[in-house]
Amino acid sequence: MTSLTNHRIRLGSRPHGEPRPEDFHHDSAHVGSPDSGQVLLRTKYLSLDPYVRGMMSTAKSYVTPLEVGDVIVGGTVSEVVESAADDFKPGDVVLSFGGWQQYSVEPATRLRKLEPQAAPLSTALGVLGMPGFTAYAGLLAIGQPQPGETVAVAAATGPVGSAVGQIAKLKGARTIGIAGGQRKVEHLQELGFDEVIDHRGPDLDAQVKEASPEGIDVYFENVGGQVWDAVLPQLNEFARVPVCGLAANYNATALPEGPDKTPQLMRAVLTRSLLLRGFIQREFVDSMFSDFLTDMGQWVASGDVVYTEDITEGLERAPEAFIGMLRGENFGKTIIRIS
Repeated sequence: MTSLTNHRIRLGSRPHGEPRPEDFHHDSAHVGSPDSGQVLLRTKYLSLDPYVRGMMSTAKSYVTPLEVGDVIVGGTVSEVVESAADDFKPGDVVLSFGGWQQYSVEPATRLRKLEPQAAPLSTALGVLGMPGFTAYAGLLAIGQPQPGETVAVAAATGPVGSAVGQIAKLKGARTIGIAGGQRKVEHLQELGFDEVIDHRGPDLDAQVKEASPEGIDVYFENVGGQVWDAVLPQLNEFARVPVCGLAANYNATALPEGPDKTPQLMRAVLTRSLLLRGFIQREFVDSMFSDFLTDMGQWVASGDVVYTEDITEGLERAPEAFIGMLRGENFGKTIIRIS
């Protein structure tokens, strides 16, 4: 054991619907020393991501659910405090997966060393990390936008959506950004989207139709719900739909009311030869991650891709920031800075 005390946040109970503050349990524990091949890390930045909401339930998913009492998971940028691994020394900064806690002991094989002078460290959790790679891989491997085509993306001011739109522009596509609220709409205009839509505004169907007079060739799906309902009629023949997230449904406790729309969807898939392809970014790591680091690093350095971070101070505020993110209250990549 070290003399350090680890403050952490664990799953206190499984949320029913929207998570509540009481679903999160705050506690402290002594910090252990690393065994051979391990590294003791102090967390500097913690990533909050929508997929964690799914891990709080027992529903079948692509990741193992959290158990009640587990430290909540999350990507982290951390500093090495003590090392029992040859490749790391105290003071090194790494991309890690320490979760919602101040300290973690992790295998060295799971860590990626970061160069603080190359880019702000927090970007390793956003535009130069998993969200940026999700946008890059999903858009280029599945969406495959061509010059002159129309690409639409929901949650377009989020870390994935904003990168999707900007990469699509770099590839010569016309872009439609969909977000909620006037402030986010104005930000999309600043980013250079050709058309911007406020999904909270009146008559979403008409807004999407007006913004896509020649239809939509690629729709990057982050949301589902009413946005998907508005986009589906505008999809062109052979349109591609990378399905990255369904944020509108994450807190749902029952199936939506109304008629079963499955026959309508399947008819559209058949008659317009649509490609709907769900994906998790990890499947593309071996084939695309190296190119992503090169390309996105250059785009960020040149200003061709810009990013926004929504940083909250203090681990204790992670639950409220997480709940707000699921409501769409965040602006950009949601990050906790841990003092």
